[in-house]
Amino acid sequence: MPGYEQMTSFENLYWAHRAARRSKRYKREVISFELRLSENLIDMQNQMLAQEYRPGDYQCFTIYEPKERLIYAPSYRDRVVQHCLCDNILAPMLDRRLIYDNSACRFGKGTHFSLYRLSDFMRRQYKESGTRGYFLKCDIAKYFENINHSVLLTKLRRVFSGAPLLEMLGRVIDSYQSAPGRGLPLGNQASQWFAIYYLDSLDRLVKERLGIRWYTRYMDDFILIHADRGYLKECLAAMTEHIEGDLGLRFNAKTQIHHLTNGINYLGFHLYLTDSGRVLRRLTSRRRAEIRKALEALHLQHDGGMISERDFQNRLASYRGHLKHGHEQGLMKLATYKATTREG
Repeated sequence: MPGYEQMTSFENLYWAHRAARRSKRYKREVISFELRLSENLIDMQNQMLAQEYRPGDYQCFTIYEPKERLIYAPSYRDRVVQHCLCDNILAPMLDRRLIYDNSACRFGKGTHFSLYRLSDFMRRQYKESGTRGYFLKCDIAKYFENINHSVLLTKLRRVFSGAPLLEMLGRVIDSYQSAPGRGLPLGNQASQWFAIYYLDSLDRLVKERLGIRWYTRYMDDFILIHADRGYLKECLAAMTEHIEGDLGLRFNAKTQIHHLTNGINYLGFHLYLTDSGRVLRRLTSRRRAEIRKALEALHLQHDGGMISERDFQNRLASYRGHLKHGHEQGLMKLATYKATTREG
């Protein structure tokens, strides 16, 4: 079992630094850290060996895509420690305990994995009962802000042992509070693993006690599909009792049961079932408008000479990589524009 010695290994700290600097190599704090790389890593190692390491303050800023969120960015030193913690301890130990269809932030999974799984579940439901089926779409109100520190630590103690490691986990968790004893910061790598694992007991309830075959979860968004609307109501009641009584959370108003023919909004796409049993994935209206606006602005920047041909084509390729998972021929054409290289 990975333990605290993995956290205090100089080699692991070095590789954590390599991972943390990815795509940020030329930022001032990264350059400053690398100017005294060995000294900084040894200092971090000694602090952890003496159990004196404490996370520093976060830098807070707002992002607006895909929706407005407050992001709390740790210092570069703390990012290195968190990479070491996540890569060597949290990921190997927690990932093996998660159900297959818990897909956020896991190697080989992610949003597109969830979309394809949901598409497959809709097709299977169609084969069993045609379009006579229902889905329960759940969303937790302010999930990260309401995670209970005490409940989370109790869950982690069932997985990890050793006072130094558990104290380290407690310090990382308590480095941020939205309210006394509550909240994880968005932008913190460890928060992702804590949040993924926090709802594992709910996943087990749905799959093992309630017996739902067709279920997928991406962080705090999840879908259950079943032929019987009444049974989904019973599932919602049992899930509500668990998250309110055991986890200190609550569902928001988006949590509702709908007929499968209405289609399902999930992870920026709208999936709908045709009369022939085919599942089409289209971007939601809002997301389609956002991407069209971004692509049109990108074309204007390119035509005005504000970005290079190479950057233009690279950014188009990133949009195509996302759009290929949906049925969006119009936007795909806009993202496959072949501009001629300008001279001069």
